[in-house]
Amino acid sequence: MAKQKENPNYKVVAENRRARFDYAIEDDLECGVLLLGSEVKSLRLGQSNIAESYAAVENGELWLVNSYIAPYEQAMFGHEDRRRRKLLVSKKELSRLWNETQRKGMTLVPLVLYFNHRGKAKIKIGIAKGKKTHDKRETAAKRDWGRQKQRLLKENH
Repeated sequence: MAKQKENPNYKVVAENRRARFDYAIEDDLECGVLLLGSEVKSLRLGQSNIAESYAAVENGELWLVNSYIAPYEQAMFGHEDRRRRKLLVSKKELSRLWNETQRKGMTLVPLVLYFNHRGKAKIKIGIAKGKKTHDKRETAAKRDWGRQKQRLLKENH
């Protein structure tokens, strides 16, 4: 059986690692992102951040707000680094997202920004509920116990 070679187009550009700590992710969804040429070039260099950003449904459209894509130096026509970017989803998904965010405490959190196997920029959005402080402590305690358990197993073998 021939070993499948890795796709050169697939590349994770930015990841929101804090999202899974701060929010309880109930569901996720892959969305397309409407970008300018200089933004795509900058993303290919890996110069972006989605940690402080969020997604919102406004006027029947889905928007990515406060995401950072560094300006591309060689571009003739640059872009604003923190502009609102339109996210591309079907009308059915959009209505589902709007219904979810109308419930108490639900929000849309970007989880990861990446280029898919076809080379298209995509973002994974999580439908999430904010965690309380005690939930965060519980998550941290579970993570620490998991590490400690691995250490103990490693020492015994």
